[in-house]
Order: sequence, then structure tokens, then C-alpha cells
Amino acid sequence: MATILPLPTTTESTALPQNIEAEAAMLGAMMIDNRLADDLIDKLEPDHFFEPLHGRIFAAIKTARINDMLATPVTLRPMFEADEGMKQLGGPAYLAQLTGSGAGLIGARQFAQQIYDLAMLRTLVTVGRGLVDRALDTSEEVNPRGQIELAEEELFKVAADGGTESQIKTFAQATTAAVKMAQRALNSGGNLSGITTGLDSVNAKIGGMHHSDLMILAGRPGMGKTALATNFAFNAAQRYMRDRADGMEHSASVGAKVAFFSLEMSADQLATRILAEQSRISSEALRMGKISRVEFNQLAAAAADLENLPLFIDDTAGLTIGSLHTRMRRLQRRHNNEIGLVVVDYLQLLTGSARASSDGRVQEISEISRGLKTLAKDMNVPVLALSQLSRQVEQREDKRPQLSDLRESGSIEQDADIVMFVYREDYYVAAKEPKRPVDGDNAKIFEDHAQWATDMERVYGLAELIIAKQRHGATGKVVMKFEPSVTRFSDFVGEGY
Repeated sequence: MATILPLPTTTESTALPQNIEAEAAMLGAMMIDNRLADDLIDKLEPDHFFEPLHGRIFAAIKTARINDMLATPVTLRPMFEADEGMKQLGGPAYLAQLTGSGAGLIGARQFAQQIYDLAMLRTLVTVGRGLVDRALDTSEEVNPRGQIELAEEELFKVAADGGTESQIKTFAQATTAAVKMAQRALNSGGNLSGITTGLDSVNAKIGGMHHSDLMILAGRPGMGKTALATNFAFNAAQRYMRDRADGMEHSASVGAKVAFFSLEMSADQLATRILAEQSRISSEALRMGKISRVEFNQLAAAAADLENLPLFIDDTAGLTIGSLHTRMRRLQRRHNNEIGLVVVDYLQLLTGSARASSDGRVQEISEISRGLKTLAKDMNVPVLALSQLSRQVEQREDKRPQLSDLRESGSIEQDADIVMFVYREDYYVAAKEPKRPVDGDNAKIFEDHAQWATDMERVYGLAELIIAKQRHGATGKVVMKFEPSVTRFSDFVGEGY
């Protein structure tokens, strides 16, 4: 039986979790039986090996098998002729020594699991040491909350690493999920297989907000995109609260607990909008205190009805995309993974990593949009992210937004499953009001203002939701009714628009 030469060790090496013998036995088994190699190459990465030389050997075996080549000591030998680590062990002959014992053939899969588990433990040690070092270093800004978020993010990366195999689903599993989605749509009365928006016309167009989808809601300032997102969030949370009160299971509800990350408005401002809508009191009157005693009682009643609303608002300014992931994971843990919808207002106020920021704003936005899509998939929830549009919309005669108007990066369009635009024609018609006629003006001034008034009457209080991209459905538009005073969107039931 061949003897594996001992690899150089240090005090630091012996302090870390490791099993070099298991690494050697598994690599030998992979070279003896390439069918084992095919089974194991997707379960590990070179970095999972404690001994760097073993990591390089594993990478060589993986490359060979991907290219449909035999991975044996003979075929791999040319790749290690100049390898310094291999030279310390007598050269490429070390490859043959690895195959000298067939012990690894019996326990190769167990060895692979142990190698992965030990790699995770070493990573945990590194994360822990980094946390201690940062906590002890007070030479720069003292930011314990930031350090906690960073540690949580690093721990999540450790937990998420190596999950490729568990994410593979059989076709039977996939079809079961598809049938459940269809059953949910049927039970809801049709047109709704995802989380409800609260608007029947919108649900009919997109089927609700679907798990793992990234939805972009964009518009120019003043179009009401925050108001519409708030309406969607409130409607989903209210439906969830009503379904649970009726005894419905969490998984059967078409409502959802909602996490609302507001980077622009404070939590109390968002709450004011919702209370104004539900109490039918002007939000401006609420802010200014211009309400009667009767209206105050309406407000108090609405607040009492909504005190248990499962809508959670995080109004922390300047969040990074990494911090957003961390906060969302933390919120999910607190609520037993029952958060079913995430709203981000708005995308351009998030920041990327320092590296992406240094590469320019386009790269930073690309990282943020990818991060939001990753969040939707990892958490298996719909993510509704608001986005600004470029000013080029204002340069056109037709002010309806297009996909090319998405600001700063084409990756937003690429990463999104659904892209929607809010457009209110009355906003632009109101801005074109001609001179108001007074006694003594000529007939043309009266005619122009009368024509404007007719146009304004036709479009006032209406809004279009333009579905510019839908990965799993048709594009088009939905006409909605908009009440500016209470920032409320509702279904439009009129004709002729």
C-alpha cells in the first residue's frame, strides 16, 4: 500500500479544522473511478480543500471531466510538471501515490461531505476572527450596527455556499409547484396566481405579484409611483390580515406580510399616506392640521383598524444592497419566513459595493439590480423596486415612458421580470393651461381655454399603468383611477379612454 507523504504544516494549520488524509483519499478515488469524479465535481470547489495542492488537483480533475477527458495520474501529469507544491512532494509522481490506496473508493462521498463541512468551519473561524478584530479596532469610525450587519452578511454567504446540489429539482417537483400555482389562481376566482395588488384590472393583466420575480415600477417625478407602490403594499397586507382572520392558512392566502424599504420617505410619512387613503382625508390637510373633529375621529378609527397591519417599514437612508439583504433575512427570521412581498423605494437611492462604486454609476446600478433579483430568488418573494426615469421623456411629444428611458443602466431592464410605468396625462395637460380669459379678451383666448378645459376633463383623475415587459405574459396597459388628494389608485370602470 502506497504511503502519502506528509504535507508541510504550521501551528496555524493545525489550529484550523482539517482532514488532509480525507482530501488525499477522495482525490485518489476520483482518479481511479472517473464516475465518482463526475458525481463529486459539482459538490465541491477548489477553495474547500485545506491543502492548496489538493485544491489544484481537484480543479484539474474537474477541468478534464468537463472537457470529457480521462482524469488519471497519467493525463494530469503534464499540468503539474512545473507546480512548486508538487515538486516539494517528489513531483507528479505524487498523483500516482494518491491512487495507491483504494480506501477512498468506499467512502468518497462521505469524504466529500466532510471536506465541505470542515471548509465551512474554517470560514466561520475567519469570519469570527474578522469580527473580533474589527470590534477591537476603534481607530476609525465606531459603528457596531454596521459591523453586525457585515457579520450577518458574511455568515449568510457561508450558509449559502455549496447549495448547488440542493437547488436542483426534478421535473415532478417543478410540475407540482406549477399545479399548486394554477390551483391558487383557480381558488382566488381566476386572474390571480401571485400576491394581490388589490386592483382587479392589474391582477388580470399580470396575474398578481409572483414569487421570485423582480418587478420594476418606474415613472417621472409626480406620476404617483410611490403612491401606487404603497397601495399595492397596503392591499396585500390588508388581504393577508383578512384571510388569516377568516382562518385561512398562510400558504393559501393571496395576501402577504410586506417589508417596505423606504429610502426616500420616512415611516411616518408613509403611514400618513395610508391613513389619508383609508380615512378619505386629504394627506395635505393631515400634514397641515386642517381637519375637523369629525375627520380626526375618522382618522383615529382608521388607525385603530390598521394597528395590526402586517406592513413593516424600514426607512433607513443610504442602505447598501448588501445591508438590504441582511435586514431582509433578519426580518424573515423574526416572522417565521412569512414575509411575502418586498418593496424598495427607490432603486437609485441604494448604493453598491465600494468596488462597483469606483467603477462608475452604471456598474453600481447593474450590481444593485442583480442584487435585487438575487434577493427575490433567494427569499422566493416578489420584489417591487421603484425606479426613476431619465429626462429624455420630457423631450418627446408623447410623454409615455419606454424601456429605453430607464435611468442609468440597461441591466435594470435585463434583470427585471416585469417592467411597469406609471403615466398620468392630466399632469402634462395641467401644465399646459393657457391664459385664463377675463372680460375684454378676444374670442381666441376663450376658445383655447375652453379646449384645454375639455381635454383636462377627459383625462383628469386617470392614470395608465404601462406593462412594457412581462417575462411570462403579454405587454399592454391598464387604465386606473387616481385620487391625488388621498394618493389612492383604484380600478377604472368608465368608457371611452
